[in-house]
This record gives sequence, structure tokens and C-alpha cells, in this order.
Amino acid sequence: MRCSVRHRGFTLLEVLLVIGLLALMAGFVMPTMIESLEQERLPESARQLRALLQLTRANAMYEGRRYRIRFPAEDELDDRGEQRQPIVEVERDPLTEPDQFDSVKAAWASEETLKRGIRCARVRLGKPTVDMLMGRDGADRQFLEEEEEIEQAQDLEFDDGFPPLIIEADGTCEWATFLLTDAAEDEDVTDVDPREVDYSMLEVILDGLTGLAWLQRPLYDDELEMMREHDWPPVLRMDFIRPQALTEDNVLEIRMSNVR
Repeated sequence: MRCSVRHRGFTLLEVLLVIGLLALMAGFVMPTMIESLEQERLPESARQLRALLQLTRANAMYEGRRYRIRFPAEDELDDRGEQRQPIVEVERDPLTEPDQFDSVKAAWASEETLKRGIRCARVRLGKPTVDMLMGRDGADRQFLEEEEEIEQAQDLEFDDGFPPLIIEADGTCEWATFLLTDAAEDEDVTDVDPREVDYSMLEVILDGLTGLAWLQRPLYDDELEMMREHDWPPVLRMDFIRPQALTEDNVLEIRMSNVR
């Protein structure tokens, strides 16, 4: 005796109900996902720039040639037809054509570094100091003089605030700080307290001697005052992008963790 099992299918109403529930759930989840992705554009761009600096340094040492990283001038486009991406160049021939740099067309040098809506607002060469970051006259004048000396020594002309970074054949270079932001193009983001603006900023700080680089949010004015009082350098030597204000205790904790 055979017994048959009948399988009941889904009705159109049930299918539509499930689709409606899925659409409702997506409506709740998607805005959060989009916001999370938007917030990640700045730190991801900073990580990409750090990787580019490290790759450029590695290629300079491997080939025994000088490399240069700079941002496009006002009347210049990058390899992607924009004015946002860093340009990587290599010295053509240090013996017959010194200080003549050609653009590097390799994939690692021409891929997108800064995500949509992210730009570099300032490049500073030289090791950061508290007085320089606080815009004190003496330190600011010294910084400008050092920048002019670098320009003259390298026989270069560059836009104010965007000096090129030369990486020597042994991998060494000047200390450099790249200030990235998602602020509008016409927004001046220099010398502001990050807590008082409605856009985000993040610095990529490169130790030119060791090649180590860190992602660090710009320090608040009271944090700089604290570091000046204790004669602490404004470089934490670790990634620090949290908006929570630094205190003496957690700065000491960070410094001790780096010693270990």
C-alpha cells in the first residue's frame, strides 16, 4: 500500500509578506551601514596613505634611487584625472639628470589612495613640536624658514602648505605630517580645535629615520597645553583616532606601552 505525501507550496500572499518584512528590516539596517561606511572613509584613506609611504620607501631602498611623493599643483591633475591623489615619482638618473623625477606608473603607485570626499589639507615637513602645533610665532617662523631651506636645497617650487617629500635611496627622509580631512574644499582646516568643527580630521605622521608611521587625530588645545607643561612630544607613536580627550594618566599609559 502506497502512501503519498503532499507538499504544500507558498501562496503569493506569504511571499509578498516575507519580501515586505525583508524590505522593512533593510530600511532599518541600511542607514546604519551607510553611515558606518561613510565614517570609515577617512581612516581608510589614512591607512592607504601610510601603506603608500611604506611601499615608496621600500622601492627606494630596493632600487637604490630617490623617490618623491607630492600632491598635484593647482593646474595639475593626478594619474586618475583628479587633484586629490598623491603622485609618486622616481629620480630619472641621479648621475646624468639629478633632481629630475618621472611619474611612477606601477599599479601600487597609481591606485586610489584617498577615498571619495577625502583630501589632504596640509603637508608639514619636520618633526612636530607643541609650539609649532599651537601656532606660536617663533616656532611658526622657524618652520617656514626650514621649509624654505628644503625648497632651496632641492631646487623645488611647490604650493604653500604642500611641500614634496623626498625619500632617499637608503629609505630616510624628513619627518612628515599629512593632514587629511573630509571638509569642503573651501574650508580652512588648519589651526583649529577639532572639537569646534563639524568635519573630521586625521593626521598621518611619518618618522623619516625609521619609516614608522602613525594615524593620529589632531590634538585638542588643552591636550597641547598639557604636553607643553610636561615637555612631552606631540607624537604618540601609536595609532590614536578616538575622540575622547587625553589625560595625564592615559598619555603615560601610552608612553609606557611603547617602551615595552
